[in-house]
Amino acid sequence: MAGTGKAEREQTAAMNMRFVTRLGRSEKAVILLLLDGLTALAALALSAGVLAPGAPGPLAAPRFAVAVLLAAVLVSRYLGLHRMQLLAYEKHGMVETCIVAAGLSAACALANSLPGPRLDPVQILLVGLLFLALSFAARLGLLRVTALLYRLARTRKRLLIYGAGRTGRQLAAALDADDSFRPVAFIDDNPRLQSLTIAGLQVFSPLRLANLVQRLDIDAIVLALPPDARRHKTQALAASECDVLSLPSVSDLLNGRAEVRHNCNLPLQDLLGRKNLDDEIPEAGDIYRGKVVLVTGAGGSIGSELCRQIAALGPARLILLDHSELALYTIARELTETWPALPLTQTLGSICEARLVQDLLPGVEVVLHAAAYKHVPLVQQNMLEGLRNNVLGTRVLARAAADAGVDRFLLVSSDKAVRPTGVMGATKRLCEEIVQDLAARRRGTQFAMVRFGNVMGSSGSVIPLFENQIARGGPVTVTHPEVTRYFMTVTEAVRLVLIAGSFSRGGDVFALDMGAPVRILQVARQMILGTGLTIRDPATQRGDIEIRITGLRDGEKLHEELFIGSDMLPTPHVRILRAQEDHLSQTEVAAALADLSRAIETRDEDLANATLHKWVYAPPGPSPRTELSHRAGRRTPGRKLRL
Repeated sequence: MAGTGKAEREQTAAMNMRFVTRLGRSEKAVILLLLDGLTALAALALSAGVLAPGAPGPLAAPRFAVAVLLAAVLVSRYLGLHRMQLLAYEKHGMVETCIVAAGLSAACALANSLPGPRLDPVQILLVGLLFLALSFAARLGLLRVTALLYRLARTRKRLLIYGAGRTGRQLAAALDADDSFRPVAFIDDNPRLQSLTIAGLQVFSPLRLANLVQRLDIDAIVLALPPDARRHKTQALAASECDVLSLPSVSDLLNGRAEVRHNCNLPLQDLLGRKNLDDEIPEAGDIYRGKVVLVTGAGGSIGSELCRQIAALGPARLILLDHSELALYTIARELTETWPALPLTQTLGSICEARLVQDLLPGVEVVLHAAAYKHVPLVQQNMLEGLRNNVLGTRVLARAAADAGVDRFLLVSSDKAVRPTGVMGATKRLCEEIVQDLAARRRGTQFAMVRFGNVMGSSGSVIPLFENQIARGGPVTVTHPEVTRYFMTVTEAVRLVLIAGSFSRGGDVFALDMGAPVRILQVARQMILGTGLTIRDPATQRGDIEIRITGLRDGEKLHEELFIGSDMLPTPHVRILRAQEDHLSQTEVAAALADLSRAIETRDEDLANATLHKWVYAPPGPSPRTELSHRAGRRTPGRKLRL
């Protein structure tokens, strides 16, 4: 079957990832200490073989072996070499290794004063030098092996290249050693090239495309063709159920005669200029490994990725909570197939059900709260249900977590919570207020929250909307020509959320550095051009796709922000900042929630609106914008709000 090979590859990648990430910091430190001890013994044994081959080695005298072993382990531990990351060793660990080598020579000199066989001064010096060389080689070799394991843990996309000409051959050669893509075959319209092997890949006829996609388990088709032929091929290949990607020739790129144009199916962090952090190794695994973790909204875009990344860290049990039957079934099935040994609990229900939540929380150590209604216009039109699910549901869950003695509670928030002008942003701001209030009053549970902007490809975001509109032939709708949003891939967003959770000290407000805001109009233009189509506007009436400006909808802002004020503190991770912000008092939070509860029970939207205007909504007028990518002295301070 077509999916069999892909499933096997994904399962193998998952096994590799579990092997790589299952070791904790303490286990890694023990391995490095053992490595130093064995390296010291090897240096001692080799020192005799270098000077006097065939003569009895110093290992024949146990005191020398004991001396170098203790010296290597103790000095290495004192200097912290066993705690140093392999990536930092080449830059910061050389001096410490030299000190350990000197300690070995000193230990051998001290052992010489005891009765028994002795080492000559040259051999004592040689022990230190050999340890130095062997230690460098061992650690750098271990780094290469670790990098190889991470590469094997990733699933490479299998590409079919359409066009076996110069561009296609250059592309195949460039991707041969790539970590993300693997070319497996060519197809070409030229009968003379068909059945040949070019650049190590066989060339097939386009008539065999459907069979090749099934037999070779193709993930994407890359068009290495001239621009005039590319558009027709893109449309003809639309039914292949594969991503269709296109690119200009390499020579055109190098000579500056073309731009890199991405099909909308390409990774969108490249389209939007985001630096890809997906390859970074998470450093927060210890607070999730071996723990019982609950993820709310587990079937959503953020929740499902939280589940995947936590599952790879080896929790004792993963509990999924979602009110969508299909979403819960989908993520649970994926996790079961990928991590069959993972203890998994699937719970169908809402965070608003207090009894359900109370029954679920005993024994839970970490709660990751991602359940929320997030679609701005829908929540604006359904205010009371948005308030019930987002605000009252968070109150139910957070209080129950505190009562159950949960160790950590992490709220997944939004940039729309900063100076909100619509219902959805107001609900997220109230969720933050609830968490901050409980953090100030309850000492047993560490409450924290993480804010970030739009996740590319998530349900309700502009990216899949634009893809569907382009597939239908347009128009592509943009609310305002100047509207901007922060974007981040779901993988890096969740990875940073998990790392931020490990920094929590209670009541923290974390925000992710998402780079500079992106103009949505520019995203629409690039996505249209990336498909090989053209933009229809007054200057080019013969274009393929029209971009239509529809106007901002209720609850939407022209520009989003990540901080209420200007006080930001660094954290151990460069892309995670900690905010210093005022928030409502316990009495004010209680009053706001009481009014909202009454409004929801009586279906009184006027009371709900009045409550939001009293406690949450930002006053009218322009608001400052904070661009984290220019945070070095160019930030505009926010106004002092009672929030």
